Amino acid sequence: MYAAMLLAQTTKNPIVPEVNELFYSLVAFVVLVVLFLKFAYPAVKKGMDDRTQRIRNNLDEAEKAKNEASSVLTEYQHQLQDAKGETNRIIEEARQQADKVRKDLTAQAQKEVDEMKAKAAEDIKAAQARATADLQASIGDLVIQLSEKVIERNLDRDTNIALVNRYIDQVATP
Repeated sequence: MYAAMLLAQTTKNPIVPEVNELFYSLVAFVVLVVLFLKFAYPAVKKGMDDRTQRIRNNLDEAEKAKNEASSVLTEYQHQLQDAKGETNRIIEEARQQADKVRKDLTAQAQKEVDEMKAKAAEDIKAAQARATADLQASIGDLVIQLSEKVIERNLDRDTNIALVNRYIDQVATP
């Protein structure tokens, strides 16, 4: 057993390194840390700062674009409202013109109807006057013929016409 202990003390522990290995490892680690801090860290820091600045710039540009889009949207909404107002104004104007045209056409049609009625009334009066004149002439001839037969004598033409006209006037007057 003593031999086993002795053997255990003389054999190296595979987990714990030797002191010289620890020293060289520590020196190499410190050198690497110094080199990293001197060369790599500034480059990494610069890259990170540049990336941070790009992100900030992108965010600023995005905010600018958002503000521009918002102002354009507001402008378009105002233009849309103006267009709607203009459309409503044009529609109202068209309605008013249509009402005016309708009233003008109605008035013109009424005027034409009134003119046609007046012309028809004049035509009726003229036809009535012609018919009355024709009737008077026919009655005059009949009366003359009857008178000649009754009187059996022939009066002169002017006397006959005067007699007929007196008779017609008496008949025509109620």
